[in-house]
Amino acid sequence: MNMHFEPKEMEAVAQARDSFSGRLLTDAQFNDFVAVSGILESEIRQTGTFKEKLTDYSHALARTSNMDAMKAETTLRDIFRARTGQTMNQLREELIENEEKLPEEARDYAREMVKQTGEAIKHGDKMPFYRAYDHHAGEMAQEFNITNVGARRVMNEVFREERDSELRDWGKELEEKYYRPQIEAEKQERQSQSRSKPGRSRSRTRQPA
Repeated sequence: MNMHFEPKEMEAVAQARDSFSGRLLTDAQFNDFVAVSGILESEIRQTGTFKEKLTDYSHALARTSNMDAMKAETTLRDIFRARTGQTMNQLREELIENEEKLPEEARDYAREMVKQTGEAIKHGDKMPFYRAYDHHAGEMAQEFNITNVGARRVMNEVFREERDSELRDWGKELEEKYYRPQIEAEKQERQSQSRSKPGRSRSRTRQPA
């Protein structure tokens, strides 16, 4: 097992390695399955779904691991459960339940994340709306253990309530005002640098016949 993990993850990975499915895999196979289990966890935390990616990755792993797709899916599910302590569906249901029971303070937090999204576009170094929005929705998702999609929903709701307009429209306006000029300035600088570089001579020395 040659993969490198943060110290807090090592115990969970060791448990996965010692699971029934984990013991049957070579080091290379185990590394692949653990990596994909992390991708699936990220997908669940992002969107609250996993079945489509589970199917896709099961078929991909089956082609490289000398097993059929059903066996690859079972192994993925086992590795995921051993590494995280939950099945994929249990994690999905936990996140959805947390979204349904968000405390009132979550809406105040969402308002702050909206504010910080705007500040990031205004004062960040070439920060477009989609990046700032995703980052701060991710902060809220982590804070309340909900999906990123759920955090975005709450951020949109509180913005709509306060301004009677859409968060995306507001973000795009800020993007045009603050982000776009930075990009244009960078483009002009690159073009200026390109023009200032000495060109290669196209003349060729004529060879004697």
